[in-house]
Amino acid sequence: MRQIYLDYNATTPIAPSVQEAMLPFLTEHYGNPSSSHSLGRACHEAIEDSRDRVAALLGADHDEIIFTGGGTEANNLALKGIMMARAPVFGGHLVISALEHPAIAEPAKYLEKLGCRVSVVGCNRNGVVEPEAVAALLKPDTKLVSIMHANNEIGTIQPLKAISEMCRSRNILFHTDAAQSIGKIRTYVEELGVDMLTIAGHKLYGPKGVGALYVRQGVALEPYTHGAAHESGLRPGTENTAFIVALGHACFLAGKAVEDASDRMADLRDRMERKLQEAIGELTINGGQAPRLPNTLSVNFPDVTGGELLARTPEICASTGSACHASMTKLSATLAAIRLTPDQACGTVRLSVGWYTSEEDIDRAAELLIGAWESLR
Repeated sequence: MRQIYLDYNATTPIAPSVQEAMLPFLTEHYGNPSSSHSLGRACHEAIEDSRDRVAALLGADHDEIIFTGGGTEANNLALKGIMMARAPVFGGHLVISALEHPAIAEPAKYLEKLGCRVSVVGCNRNGVVEPEAVAALLKPDTKLVSIMHANNEIGTIQPLKAISEMCRSRNILFHTDAAQSIGKIRTYVEELGVDMLTIAGHKLYGPKGVGALYVRQGVALEPYTHGAAHESGLRPGTENTAFIVALGHACFLAGKAVEDASDRMADLRDRMERKLQEAIGELTINGGQAPRLPNTLSVNFPDVTGGELLARTPEICASTGSACHASMTKLSATLAAIRLTPDQACGTVRLSVGWYTSEEDIDRAAELLIGAWESLR
């Protein structure tokens, strides 16, 4: 049975040329990047070349890129690095959105335990955080606002520029988790107006276990792990050269492919959406009235659960949005934020396409999903 992979928002396969780029640094180029001999220098130069490639994708400067062990670590560094800083005072006020991934929501809860105050801004029913709602939560001691660029479940794109202008007018720092948007839409930091931005390697055809944090020059972070002075003193530990090289090459590919790939993915997503809606009149789309990532389709199948539907279609690799058991439905944070009813949320399935998705994949997946829905109903 051939698998149809429609879970690119969960993780992407490693692009073949990314794998080729990293392999020499697992074998022949094994030096410590901090060593002064030739093997060490080769690794150091490869890391700095990758830093240039990541910076180029973001329209940032070389020295504004900090490599991390993934998107979660980058998010933790951004939030804790600002809120735990001693100057002017420890703590203060943090604003996040109700749409955030646990990689933001959980560090925020931890900071709250330490004495920081955290406010959570909601979204409208289309899954968009409105700048006016953020403004209403800002306080004199607000240090940081963190709003994701694009939602991982329903794909809605947030109005970061408008939020950033509001933050800058009040001297409040602004961070975005861009793990889902990198490589799918433009993510130039000056256009977005952000002070910090998170990247996760495995969301853009690189390996798991590597990421990066863009930190605008002049933004002072307090490291939350301590050791040697790697990555400008913000991320101690010998650099993972092979994976950093892979991330750099993945960013290089993304920069070349973003516009063409975005158009192609949008065509595939719309093809799937059209086929499902034609066959299932009561089907609803989450975030369908808002700007969305070109690859993401979150749909609510009526009168069935997403888990049952995917169990009937083992060829399809996709995700549900809720855990549904007997008399209980546990909604994801995103589906709760857009105020889906438990009955609607039970039938939610996220279908996310990528570089290697074909029209044949879409047509076959639609046929299988429609057939499974009809049989369950």
